[in-house]
Amino acid sequence: MVKALKVILMPEAEEYLSKVERKIQFKILNSIQKTETGFKGEWFAKLKETNGIYEFRERDSKYFYRILAFWDSENDKETLILATHGFDKKTNKTPKSEIKRAESIKETYFLNKNKRNNDNSSRI
Repeated sequence: MVKALKVILMPEAEEYLSKVERKIQFKILNSIQKTETGFKGEWFAKLKETNGIYEFRERDSKYFYRILAFWDSENDKETLILATHGFDKKTNKTPKSEIKRAESIKETYFLNKNKRNNDNSSRI
């Protein structure tokens, strides 16, 4: 059985998406939908030299728009892609500070998830 794929926007990613132009919102949401459906393309790619950080990419004539994300495939029924936060920039290079921020959010997410799982298993 193929696991379902679901993209979840964390609060900072949601906030970023709400602030960009409607045209860019549409492009990003379309990329997310294509990814959830299983399509692959340049709109979603793994960043090199990172700890499992990916980015949704869109652009217009002036800016590059990015939402960083990571995978959580520990669930038997579905795989999650958690979008951490977004930013726009004038060059195509992703700033190391943004990558570190996404890696930190990922680390905190899994620490909290493991803590919750350990707490639940100790109650059984």
